[in-house]
Amino acid sequence: METIIKALAVIFAAVVLGFIVAVITAYPAMLLWNWLMPELFNFKTMGFWQMLGFIFLLRILFPTSTSSSSKD
Repeated sequence: METIIKALAVIFAAVVLGFIVAVITAYPAMLLWNWLMPELFNFKTMGFWQMLGFIFLLRILFPTSTSSSSKD
C-alpha cells in the first residue's frame, strides 16, 4: 500500500511539474508573439492554450537532440 501511495505522489509531482514548465514556456512566448507578430506581420494574437499547442507542434516538427555523447 505504501508503494502505491509513493507512486501516486511521484505521478502527481510529475504532472504538477509538467504544468509549471508549460506555463513558464508558453506564457512568455504568448506575450512575445502578441507583442511582435500583429504589428510586424499582421498575424492574429494567440491565447495561452493556442500557444501551448503551437509549441507542442513545433517540438514535434523540430525535435531537439538531448544526447550528451561527444564525438572525438
